[in-house]
Amino acid sequence: MRISETVHDSIVDGPGLRYVVFAQGCPIRCPGCHNPATHDPAGGREVTVEEIIHDMRSNPLTDGLTLTGGDPFFQAEDCAQIAQAAKEAGLNVWCYTGWTLEELQKIPTAQALLAEIDVLVDGPFLQGEKSLTLKWRGSKNQRVIDLKSSMASGKIQLLFS
Repeated sequence: MRISETVHDSIVDGPGLRYVVFAQGCPIRCPGCHNPATHDPAGGREVTVEEIIHDMRSNPLTDGLTLTGGDPFFQAEDCAQIAQAAKEAGLNVWCYTGWTLEELQKIPTAQALLAEIDVLVDGPFLQGEKSLTLKWRGSKNQRVIDLKSSMASGKIQLLFS
């Protein structure tokens, strides 16, 4: 898979100490994105899923995995494998995407990754909705969705508004 980078001990990409994978490639390319270097699908570097999994498991203090980018759903199959390994290791999984949950539910290749995610931060970054007061998101239109509860109930459950 292609990644921009990984971060071993983030405290800003979800709760607790997180291992973060910045997937390379994003077709949405939100104006004002804080990570535009991840947009080009040919950018970044090539790594194996196994390398990422091994690296993720190297810190016993890690609480969770965050998949971001770029957009993880641009490489959904590889990200699903990493998320599954995180779950097997007892980690929670957060994922940031520019698509909405409703859009992702219509994409067959997104389903395996959706099945492994605990919390989904969805929606494109909108410069006009930007706020520095929001927790774990950049613009007011984005939602922090408890994906497991949402899938079980059939109704979107937000962690907070």
